[in-house]
Amino acid sequence: MPWPLVPGDAAARIRTLDEVSSPLGSPEQWPSALRTVVDLMLPSQAQIVLFWGPEYCALYNDAYAPTIGDKNPRALGRPACENWSELWDDLRPLLDHVRTSGETFAAADRPFQINRHGAMEQVFFDISYSAVRMPDGAVGGVLCIVSETTTRVNATRQLAAGQLELVRAVQERTRDRDRLWQLSTDLLVVTSLEGDVLAVNPAWRATLGWEESELLGSSILDRVAPDEAELAGAELARLARGESTAGFECRLRHADGSFRLLSWTAVPDDRFVHAVGRDVTAIRAGEQRSLHSQKMEAIGQLTGGIAHDFNNMLQGITGAIEVIRRRVALGRTEDLDRFLETASSSAQRAAALVQRLLAFSRRQSLDSRPVDVNELIGSMVELMHRSLGEQVRLSVEPANGPAMAICDESQLESAILNLAINARDAMPEGGRLTISTEAVKLVSSPQRAIDGLAPGDYVAVRVSDTGTGMTPAVLQRAFDPFFTTKPIGQGTGLGLSMVYGFAQQSHGQVHIESQPGHGTTVALLLPQAARAPSAAKAAVLSPLPHGNGELVLVVEDDPSVRLFVLEVLGEHGYRTLEAPTADAALTFLVAPELQVDLLLTDVGLPGMNGRQLAEQARQSRPELPILFMTGYAEYARDRAAFLGRGMQMISKPFAIEEFVHRLRRMLDKRGHA
Repeated sequence: MPWPLVPGDAAARIRTLDEVSSPLGSPEQWPSALRTVVDLMLPSQAQIVLFWGPEYCALYNDAYAPTIGDKNPRALGRPACENWSELWDDLRPLLDHVRTSGETFAAADRPFQINRHGAMEQVFFDISYSAVRMPDGAVGGVLCIVSETTTRVNATRQLAAGQLELVRAVQERTRDRDRLWQLSTDLLVVTSLEGDVLAVNPAWRATLGWEESELLGSSILDRVAPDEAELAGAELARLARGESTAGFECRLRHADGSFRLLSWTAVPDDRFVHAVGRDVTAIRAGEQRSLHSQKMEAIGQLTGGIAHDFNNMLQGITGAIEVIRRRVALGRTEDLDRFLETASSSAQRAAALVQRLLAFSRRQSLDSRPVDVNELIGSMVELMHRSLGEQVRLSVEPANGPAMAICDESQLESAILNLAINARDAMPEGGRLTISTEAVKLVSSPQRAIDGLAPGDYVAVRVSDTGTGMTPAVLQRAFDPFFTTKPIGQGTGLGLSMVYGFAQQSHGQVHIESQPGHGTTVALLLPQAARAPSAAKAAVLSPLPHGNGELVLVVEDDPSVRLFVLEVLGEHGYRTLEAPTADAALTFLVAPELQVDLLLTDVGLPGMNGRQLAEQARQSRPELPILFMTGYAEYARDRAAFLGRGMQMISKPFAIEEFVHRLRRMLDKRGHA
């Protein structure tokens, strides 16, 4: 039923143009003039707006003030196109129609997108527009009487969600059920078990623009976004098997070609599927805005922490170099070792910080392989005893059976050590630290699906302490980068975030249980390995080996790194060629007269990357050894997948000893791989 119109003579109560315009005077006098006009119209509790003149300048009463929000009272006397700019395209045709035709227009629960408190929001109004005539019969303005129905419309939507049984038998529904069917602003639909539409309520037209005649007999899947049709079909198949669904979201096509995100609750019976769909497009958009805001806050915290720590480390490096330069210039070369040590120590701390950042962001290059976790922890006991101190009693409780995980062994060792040190710091008066392992099998569950943890076999490494524990507020932020409860200078706040990133990148998960005064348990879950780790030979660093004049092609876009690598190679008996890009390197690799013995290339190069260069090189030189250098590369995070036969990788920054030994071993293995 349409909303009742304004009484026919309401607008006529405004007596004449002179009577209205006379008290209006200048814009500063309009508020008092508004009261005069309002007294001539309807009772003051009605929300009344008078749009006057060709610019539709706005006069309104106090009852309308909540609707216009924080624009009040600046909106008094201003053109409607300024006050309601966000909905002017919808409002102007209505005003123009009433002003030019003199007809009355009314609508119930008409939706609008308005900005009344600094943000866009969807509201609903019952509205009526009437022409206000001047003495000569011409229309001088438009009277609008408004009643906001947003609360009622939202309440009707919520009501529909709990009334699925009212549409279960469409042929037997009662008059009250029919009224609900008609009034609901949620999308109500009855389909066959195959998805053919049998009945829809009027909300389909209001929400998606489709007429009932266009929907009946068609498949509900015809309206689903193409890239979500397969997922929606699977959900419909579940319903056909008798399973209910709740909170299933998919996008449906609007009649204008756009898409709306609908959240569905559906219940099947032996013949039909009864479903309620709620438009959550605006809600999800708001959540995305909130998530973006949280991300920006996290980025701000991250960059602030990086700047603080890196500036300290850079000061140690640049300061030491400056002192050395000045002393060398003055001929004072004695006692320079301590400044060299300071620069080296600061550089190593910077490298460790970068590694932690990459671990947190899940961007480090991992050498994942089967690892015996019990054996690894056993090898760390002596180190942990030294790190924990005498006040902390360490207990190791390995699993009864094997505990073989797939991960990067060095990163797991670093993660366990980080957790142990955190536990030590949480027990300033001493206590008990327990490290245990266990093989666990995880089954599918909604929460694990949210966490992104696939069902299967895992190895759990638990680090438990009897320390101070965490408050709920601290626990909520425990994995945030650079968040720490330790005093300044006693922690970077990257320990737990590094563990979290390592677990995520290893296709595992990390979980914390803690209560103030009752200690903390951190459980690290890693995928279980299907086979035992292969025996590894301990690396023995003999005196630095020299080359025999082998030719090494160095591809590095950073001039400083390239200069360093060329210098090291030259000092150790290798001939070199250099190229700043992959394209430049190819000119050497395609030259048949050059006997290149090894390709040494950065992974992240401008244009063609190092891995693509390797593929090109192997086409003409299939046995060429290739050593990749990487500081960070998105596509090199999984070394096993990244490296091919005869390829190895070394992470920047690397020590000269490690680099020279790695290079020599690769050259010695030529023809034996």
